[in-house]
Amino acid sequence: MVPVLSLLIPIALSAVFVFIASSIIHMATPWHKHDLKKFPNEEDVMKALRGLNLRPGNYGLPKPESMKEMQTPEFQAKAKAGPVAFITVKESWNFSMGGTLAQWFVYSLIVSLFAGYIAGVAFGPGTEYLDIMQVAGTVAFVGYSMAQMHESIWWGRNWGWTVRNMLDGLLYGLLTGGTFGWLWPR
Repeated sequence: MVPVLSLLIPIALSAVFVFIASSIIHMATPWHKHDLKKFPNEEDVMKALRGLNLRPGNYGLPKPESMKEMQTPEFQAKAKAGPVAFITVKESWNFSMGGTLAQWFVYSLIVSLFAGYIAGVAFGPGTEYLDIMQVAGTVAFVGYSMAQMHESIWWGRNWGWTVRNMLDGLLYGLLTGGTFGWLWPR
């Protein structure tokens, strides 16, 4: 067993590597360029939504009040007529990414912490690079990727978006596993 406190350097460094890789993926490549589609008549849609004074949150339409209402012919006709939409409303955006990037880095630290903890429980000092990489990398991949699928399954998120994000997570898992394998206590 390796205590998690002795893994602070690989935890921090793997989070830094993931942060750098994700920045390159999102800012220097077209990989995620088409994740979101633009509304036709965007100004009209924004004006209509602005007029509703929606508070930040997740909205669905049509939205039944109960499972019983979901079974009614009226609701089913409404859903069939469409459109069916799931919309996340955020507060006005000031184009400052600092807070979002800080949250992403903290999330990466948490994923690396769990990867290190599980590898530390499974292995002792001097374990081979590949063994550490497999376990820490798999845990990191799960942390970054597996929850993406439910977005497509339940909320209709485009599967291309999901697959791209999961492939990002695979890269992040490889970086995390590689960092732990490289810096594992001997």
